[in-house]
Amino acid sequence: MQVKSQVSESKLENRCPIDYALEAFGDRWTLIVLRDLMLSGKRHYRELMTSKEGIATNILASRLKKMESDGLVVRKHKPEDRRQVFYELTDKALDLIPVLLEISRWSVIYDKHTAAPPDLMRRYQEEPQRLIAELRESARLRQT
Repeated sequence: MQVKSQVSESKLENRCPIDYALEAFGDRWTLIVLRDLMLSGKRHYRELMTSKEGIATNILASRLKKMESDGLVVRKHKPEDRRQVFYELTDKALDLIPVLLEISRWSVIYDKHTAAPPDLMRRYQEEPQRLIAELRESARLRQT
């Protein structure tokens, strides 16, 4: 399903692809939330609050709303308890897996104190397409 972006057209008059990407996911907190939803299996607001980076509640709430309006996440209610909310990644967000892996690879090269998981980075170096497919499938399975 194609999700139409809610990124402001007036902000993107020059149609620069970098500008479009930065509007959709180019801030620190959005990337961290995407990382946690994709790789850590977090799905609930309270789980996302536990990230070691220490995101403030108002920032997390605003990022999740923006990510929802930009078509990166879908906010859902648990059928057994409609008060409980969780977030699912869309295909548009899952298509960012290679981007996050490339950012991580770049950080491994230039940050001598990186916390990037060595096994994950080794697998990405050796079999990038296979790892991307596995991460995508793993994220989808957690959402069902």
